[in-house]
Amino acid sequence: MKIDWAALGSVFGVSLVVTVALVGLFTMGVVGLARQEAAVARGGSAAPARIGAYACFALCAAAVAYGIFLIVA
Repeated sequence: MKIDWAALGSVFGVSLVVTVALVGLFTMGVVGLARQEAAVARGGSAAPARIGAYACFALCAAAVAYGIFLIVA
């Protein structure tokens, strides 16, 4: 049995980058929701923060759905 170390390193690198990006995107969504609550408490408009948070969560869901599609297909 021969291990292709270059391919293994490539898979590791891509999965590390995608994981960090996905966690960062989800974190930005949570921060957006927190800013929405702060804006409502101050009496301001919460629409931009809410839209940004929902966009981040939608992108996270799309990335997870694409990953599942790659596994199943």
